[in-house]
Amino acid sequence: MPRVLSAHLEEWKYTSPIRITGHVFPSARVLVAEISENGAIGRGEASGVYFRNDTPDHALDQVLACADAIREGADRVKLNQILPPGGARNALDCALWDLECRLSGRDIWSLTGITPKPILTLQTITMQDEPEDVGRMASALRDAPMLKIKLNGDRPVERVRAARLARPDVRLMVDVNAGFDMQQLRDCAGWMGELGVELIEQPLPAGEDEALEDFVSPVPLCADESCIDRQDLETVARRYQAINIKLDKTGGLTEALALAAGAKQRGLKLMVGNMSGTSLAVAPSYVIAMLCEVVDLDGPYSLVCDRAERMLYRDSIVSQPEPRFWG
Repeated sequence: MPRVLSAHLEEWKYTSPIRITGHVFPSARVLVAEISENGAIGRGEASGVYFRNDTPDHALDQVLACADAIREGADRVKLNQILPPGGARNALDCALWDLECRLSGRDIWSLTGITPKPILTLQTITMQDEPEDVGRMASALRDAPMLKIKLNGDRPVERVRAARLARPDVRLMVDVNAGFDMQQLRDCAGWMGELGVELIEQPLPAGEDEALEDFVSPVPLCADESCIDRQDLETVARRYQAINIKLDKTGGLTEALALAAGAKQRGLKLMVGNMSGTSLAVAPSYVIAMLCEVVDLDGPYSLVCDRAERMLYRDSIVSQPEPRFWG
């Protein structure tokens, strides 16, 4: 029987709006793609890449335009030829991985040759109005061993200091989402180091970070918006010490695995994250997490509810997906 593709949009409410530099997200809008063949169904979920105007609605149109190619048996290699990196390719690529697992009777670990284990995820403090609010949030997350603080140019050091005073024991990293200019980074980086920050994520806008090539940062810098897929690695390796791999950016698990390998060859540290979404988006990202020094897969913590079948979170520990759920 030929393959059949279906896709639809879903909306999952956050417990409170997610705030980052320049954006507020009241809920997670996601695209779900399903590919069925011989009674088996593979699924993938994507949110798109907001800073590239890659919306779930746009991704849905791209997915549906691939219906004939999927029906005719397009594999992951072909998919990478007909779709650019982004949410549409991510949803289809992950659905194809899931489908292959179900048709072959092998799990994702057997197919990728990666050994699974429970992993520790950081938890995120989104943009707050005042530094004191950051401190209160850090105190409320008293069981989290690692926190990531969303920052912009408004009193960034004061916000980190408030978190450090509230949680002297916690590992800290910060995510600027391109909210600094070069002078702000120079002014802040030393203080961040003194406050024990381990990683500064995307301090400058993508395409405006050439000055990082001459900057010796006291805290390692991690590329997010500046690193989409392997095409960015040569430039990124001159400017950053780590990359954040997100499947919505790479366009799926296939390219994410290749990006991880290429980054390792260049001596870059690896972090994995996801744009937003449910456990269905986290499950394939969990595969990449096995290769990473930093894991940021706390998205489902922010949801009012998750899928009935889902990833298991307990005390910041994420357990591997059950094969009946994904992979």
